[in-house]
Amino acid sequence: MKGEKKAVFLPAELFIQIDKRAKSTGFSSVDEYITFIIEEVLREENEEEKVSFSKEEEEEIKKRLKGLGYLD
Repeated sequence: MKGEKKAVFLPAELFIQIDKRAKSTGFSSVDEYITFIIEEVLREENEEEKVSFSKEEEEEIKKRLKGLGYLD
């Protein structure tokens, strides 16, 4: 994501912790590290949203899980 940037303000203690973590994991800056983390979280959320089942599919899954002993 390149282009225009916006400022985000963090508590100083949190920034210090993030800075240490960024350096220990090979990121060149706090900005780079935070951008990476947020992009990962958003990607995971998007992937979770893609997985949706119809009511019939959900009932079939529950039936199978119950048959395997995972549901009461």
